[in-house]
This record gives sequence, structure tokens and C-alpha cells, in this order.
Amino acid sequence: MTIALTASARVRTFTLASPDGRLVSTIRTDKGGIFYDLRLDGRLILEPSEIGLVMMDGKGNCEAETMKPQTVDGVVPSPFSGQDTLYNRCNELYLRLRNGLIVIFRAYNEGFAYHFRAGNVCTVKSETVKYRFAEDWNLTAAYTRHFNPTDENVQYGTSFENTYTTLPLSQFDLHHPVFLPVLVDAGVAKIALTESYLENFPGLYLKGTGTRTVVGDQPRVPDSVYQGGHNMLQERVVTRKDHIATLKKGDETPWRILMVARTDAELASNNLTYLLGAPCRMPDYSWVKPGKVAWDWWNWWNISGVDFEAGINNDTYKYYIDFAAKYGIEYVILDEGWAVTLQADLFQVVPDIDLPMLAQYAEERGVRLILWAGYYAFQRDMERVCRHYSEMGIKGFKVDFMDRDDALMNRFYYEAAAMCAKYHLVVDFHGAHMPAGINRTYPNVLNFEGVFGLENLKGSASSHDQISYDLQIPFIRALGGPMDYTPGAMRNGAKGFYQPIWCEPMSQGTRCHQLALYLVLDQPLAMLCDAPSDYMREPEYTRLLASIPTVWDETRILQAKYGHYIVTARRKGDVWYVGGITDWTARDIEIDLSALTNGPYKITMCLDGKNAHRKASDYKLSMNQLFHENSFKVHLAPGGGFFLRLESTK
Repeated sequence: MTIALTASARVRTFTLASPDGRLVSTIRTDKGGIFYDLRLDGRLILEPSEIGLVMMDGKGNCEAETMKPQTVDGVVPSPFSGQDTLYNRCNELYLRLRNGLIVIFRAYNEGFAYHFRAGNVCTVKSETVKYRFAEDWNLTAAYTRHFNPTDENVQYGTSFENTYTTLPLSQFDLHHPVFLPVLVDAGVAKIALTESYLENFPGLYLKGTGTRTVVGDQPRVPDSVYQGGHNMLQERVVTRKDHIATLKKGDETPWRILMVARTDAELASNNLTYLLGAPCRMPDYSWVKPGKVAWDWWNWWNISGVDFEAGINNDTYKYYIDFAAKYGIEYVILDEGWAVTLQADLFQVVPDIDLPMLAQYAEERGVRLILWAGYYAFQRDMERVCRHYSEMGIKGFKVDFMDRDDALMNRFYYEAAAMCAKYHLVVDFHGAHMPAGINRTYPNVLNFEGVFGLENLKGSASSHDQISYDLQIPFIRALGGPMDYTPGAMRNGAKGFYQPIWCEPMSQGTRCHQLALYLVLDQPLAMLCDAPSDYMREPEYTRLLASIPTVWDETRILQAKYGHYIVTARRKGDVWYVGGITDWTARDIEIDLSALTNGPYKITMCLDGKNAHRKASDYKLSMNQLFHENSFKVHLAPGGGFFLRLESTK
């Protein structure tokens, strides 16, 4: 790291390089603000771009007063993820500004990040975030679903579910915001823009400028709200204050992250969002149990072959529990409907549900129950709800319909995670943005939605292309942390055969594509979306699906091409699991098994069937075969996938 002081005593420049020296930033501070650029292997990626906080007292950034460089080199535990530990290695620069703020820069081999720390109590009117790229490269991003440039409450009332748009930087909308992460293809590298640690601050959105620069924007703090929205379970904003956040001394703003990857496999392996989350605040998380979940809402409680009417009732949930117990599935979720509709009161349970009985029934069979909860009903009486249901034997909550990420809502996520941890409850935040590091701070937060997941195929147009989206999210949304995508469909549509059917939904692509998503996507709490009776008609396949771990000791991306294919290998103990998916192009893939473990191998494989290109549910399953070769060749049908489990026999 080198530091250079310019001729002016008020203008200072600093150079910060990654540990391998390939990523270099020049940082300049003066009375006009703070600017940084970014070069990869000497090539300019980001031209000098301004950053800063604008305070309500009118004071902006001042020149640097003191500085402190240092090296960070340590190991971060990463329970309930794709790795058991992560290396945290970077060069860091602290700059104390004359206005009392501290700005911290970090240069990793995998990217660059910065954020601010408050030296005193302050009210932040706005944040200056600019990304001034060197060329007019393509940007891939998801717009917020609702668009009204004159109404901030519409713009920023989003569930963070949308498909991606790819355009040159200069052609992105000047008014309609996109949410993070986003991806820039710079040719020699891909750059993902994202953030981490949103506890005291709103989330960041980006807008175009008509040039190769994109700028940040953020929702202001709500001033007045009302109960409304979906089944009266949301909190809708009426008016807002004139600032975005209030910081106490020592509070930190979110990390602004630029992930830089020379290959697509490097990009899909990036863990900076987790590393830059706040350190763990749970002294003991040994009680947190990840796993798979038998889920009801996708399949619309459509079990069959039973002598009772299926629906939101005791008999149906006992059936789900029995199914989970039989196949070793850790959880059953009771999604929306168990609490009386329109009351936003989690103590009003519908007459057909006996929760204490179901909790005891599940516990006797080694199954855990999770309850769905609308945001308003949960947050307004959070401790009483958590204490009551924890004492009953409920093991977690799926909290839904936040649909905002202003500073107040982001604070709720941390408060809810802490409250659930107090009562030994796991959390799945639905209707929410990406995790953005909270799963490091509170490991009981096992999943977030923030993805256009499989549930959307219950009602998407027949022209919608989910397969292409599936080959984007490992390189964009997945960079923000685990996602509640909810795979596992048993009705599968080959290209051109998908139709939206609300009560008996189907996926796009092959059955093996669905199976491989349990390896390709990070899902510590992984839903099995279809009906138990559908799974039980194919017991061998279901046993295989149920046996897949949801957290791992090691993850490697073996092959990847953004938007086209990805092959992911994950290790649990001495066993390797390999899964891959492809776009609508059929392809042949060869995998070097010797890079994972030594043969000969005991191999279990589930591959696209010979007719999967026309009947997508066609697959070939072979269990525990002895395999002597060091490479494995597999053919993927259009929209296809594959699954391997490898155990060395040595």
C-alpha cells in the first residue's frame, strides 16, 4: 500500500491494492468530496467516482485529517452455508475526515468495498453513490415492480421479485430504480454491485443517467404509515421524513461492494456479502437446525388418495408431518391460512387447526413446525408471539410481506432476528430483499426470498422464461446470500409446454433441473414445494431428494458460463455432491472427478431421460453403482440438469 500527498495540503491521494496486487484503487479526498477509481491488471474499470454522506446540517465531506492502513487476514466461521469457514483477507484503509466521519476502504482479491462510520450522532439527508464506468458496458438488473416517478412510496414498495433486463449503462431508466445486486459485463471481468450490513440504513437502488454512470437513490424514513395491503398484513407508507437515516456514534452505513471476477466461476464463488456482514451476535447457535421443509402453499394442499378433505386442517397437516417423518425431512411449514384472515392477530387460530396438538404430534415424530406470519401481525407483538409459540414447541417463523427496505424496515430485520434467537426460533424472511450479511450476524436467519422464485410460476404468462432466469441468479441474486427459491416441482414442462395453473402448478425444464437446484442454489432452509402424495408416488426419487444436505463443508464451481450453464460441487464430510443446470440449449458436459476425490467411486446419479426434451419429467436414476473412471460425461436436455453423489471406496 502506498500513500501520496499532493502539492496542496488539503488534497490527499492514497493508493490501495488487493493482496495479489491485481486490483488497485486511487482514492482522493479534498473539500469537494471523496473520489475513488478502480483498475484491474492495469486496465481502468471505474473512473473517479464520488462517494459521501450529506448531513441535514448542510455539512458534506471534508478532507482527510488522519489515515491508518492495515492488513486484515483471518478466518470467519460461516455456519449454515456453502463453506464451513471463509478466509477474510484484504488490505484496508481508515480515513478520518475533518467533519468527524470515518470512511473505511477495503481491497480484496475478489473485489473492493467501502463504508462510513459515524463519529457523532448525525442525521443523514442523503448518500452520494456514483459508479462512473470506463465504458458503456452492458448492465443486467431487475427494476422494482411498480413504477411511478412522482410517488416514492410506489417506487420503493417492492417485494424484490422481478426478472432481469440487460441494456448498455447509458440506456437504463433515469427514474425507475433497479435493486441490488446488479451485474456489469466489462469484457475482461464481470463486476457485481451489491451491499452488506443494512441495520441502520436504507437499501440502495440505482438509476441511470443517460451516460455510462449510474447513481444511487434510497427511500427516506417513513413518517406516517397505515395497516393495509395483502390481507391487512402490511404496513403502507403515507408520508416520509426529509432524511434517510439517523446514526448514533459508532453506527456504520452499509458496505458498498464491487465484486470483480475474471471468470464466471469466480463470480459465482464470491462471498464478500457474507464477509462484510456484522460479526455474529449469537454466543450459541448450536440449537439452529437447517434442513428441508415440506411446504403446503405451492401445491395448494392438494394431497390425494386420503379419506378426508384436504385443506387447512389438522388431518392435512398430520399427513404432511407423517410424510416428513417417513423421508427424514426436518420441517413442515404451515403457510398462510392457519391464523384468521384479515385480523392480523397471530393468536386467533382458525377452528380447524389445533396448534398445540400438531406441535406435539410433530415432535413425537422428530419433525419441526414453522409458522407463516404476515409482517404487521408479527412485528406489532413480536416478543409475545415468539415466547408463546416457542413454549408451544414451534421452531421458527416465515415472516412475509415486508415489501420495503427503508431504515425502519431494515432495523426490523435485525430486531426480529434477535428476538427469534432469544426464543430459539429460526427465521425465513419472505417478501424481503436479499440477506445482505444478516445471516452472519444472526445465524438463525436461514433464508431470505428476494428472488423471482418458483412460486411465480403459479401465475406467470405462458411466454415467461424461467429457465433463462435460473441461469442468471447464480451470478447475480445469489451473491447477496441464500435464497428461498422453493424448487422441487413434480410436474415439469419441456420448452413450449409450460402453462400457469394455480392449484396444480408446474415448473419449466426437466425434473433433473429441479433436483440440481438443490445443489446450485444456497438454501439452508430448502422447501420441497410439491404435494406429499406426488412425492410418495415416486419413493426412490423422493428418498434421494430428501437425503441432500442443505449446508456444506466446501463448495466449488467446476464450470460456469453466465446465462448458459453452471456445474456446482459441494462436499459434506467425505461425500461430494455435484449438480448442474443448462439453459434451453442441450449440451454435453464432462466432469473431472479426480479433482474432487480419488476413485474408484460409489456413485448415485439422476440424469435427464432420453425423452426429457419432450416429456420433462423423464429421468434415469441409478443408485450406488461402482464407477472406476476419473471423468464423467453427462448429456443435459434443453432446460435440463443432472445430479451426482460420489463416495470414494478407498
